[in-house]
Amino acid sequence: MSPASTDRYTGLAIALHWVLALAIVGSFSVGVYMTELPISPQRLKLYNWHKWAGICILALSALRLLWRLTHRPPADVPMPAWQQRASHAVHGLLYVLFFAVPLAGWAYSSAAGFPIVVFGVLPLPDFVSPDKALAEAIKPLHKILAFTLAALVLAHVGAALKHHFVDRDGLLDRMRPGRA
Repeated sequence: MSPASTDRYTGLAIALHWVLALAIVGSFSVGVYMTELPISPQRLKLYNWHKWAGICILALSALRLLWRLTHRPPADVPMPAWQQRASHAVHGLLYVLFFAVPLAGWAYSSAAGFPIVVFGVLPLPDFVSPDKALAEAIKPLHKILAFTLAALVLAHVGAALKHHFVDRDGLLDRMRPGRA
């Protein structure tokens, strides 16, 4: 691992963090909205966009994990040991869910017999064979994983805001764009 040269994350780590955050919030929002729509061309379009976002999230997550594994993060901000453990646990679960949610979505789509064609031009192979019973089993799993990710994202944001406004310990500044 490269040594940390500052008390901030690298520019690429910051960019990946915020692009992934926006993609996750956008995909989650579209996912919740689209499931409430009646069958229509609009709903089908949103399902495709949601799938494309999921594949992009999967790719960004792989890039982010690779970057994280090869670049040491800044030193931890001093905080009680229980907060340190909670922070590491939440971050670990976030990374697991960055992969689990889109992979479950891909598996559901494949099992349901609906191929993923990224941006309408790049067909992806089926993640699993078409199987309606399997699709019905995976569908609630994808939803549970997505809502778990949303809850962890809210906890992550809440903790960051607490550190910024209550503790005033500079933790949030390490990941804020454009701050030298």
